[in-house]
Amino acid sequence: MHFYIGFLLPIHMKINVIKNSLSLFLTVFLLIILTGCEKKYQAPDHYAVDLFKDERQQGKAYIMNEEECFDGSELVIASSNVKLTDSSKGRGKTFFLYKVRSGKVLKTIRDSVMDYPFMFLSDQRLKLKPDSIYLYLKKLEGYRFIAAERNLKYQWLKAAPVYSVKKDK
Repeated sequence: MHFYIGFLLPIHMKINVIKNSLSLFLTVFLLIILTGCEKKYQAPDHYAVDLFKDERQQGKAYIMNEEECFDGSELVIASSNVKLTDSSKGRGKTFFLYKVRSGKVLKTIRDSVMDYPFMFLSDQRLKLKPDSIYLYLKKLEGYRFIAAERNLKYQWLKAAPVYSVKKDK
């Protein structure tokens, strides 16, 4: 039997040595790559930049004053005869229908004469007062099915509260 040393090994013996060392090298190489490429999860908010953080006020709704309501509405009526007639609370988008039986027109853009009684829609429930109040209304936008069924033309001005009519002395 001959003694084989190093590079003088026959080819069939060299292949076994190469396969064993190559498989060992590949497993070590893959472990190093996998541990080096580990990505830690970071919340998406970590990357977000809030451009309006100084301007945001949470929990505070904007309420218009009387002059802003008067200027922003298309129809202003002073009336003491306003009643809640219907609401859609619990049936999709909430809205309330109010009926006005009589009143005095203070401002109008479209109609010069109002036919009473008429109805208007509001997205919020109004805190009606027993004395005369101002109704700040604008042209109805959306709600075309309920508008056709109930003959609605106006809706409450958003962000407008209910103001009482002041008595002049």
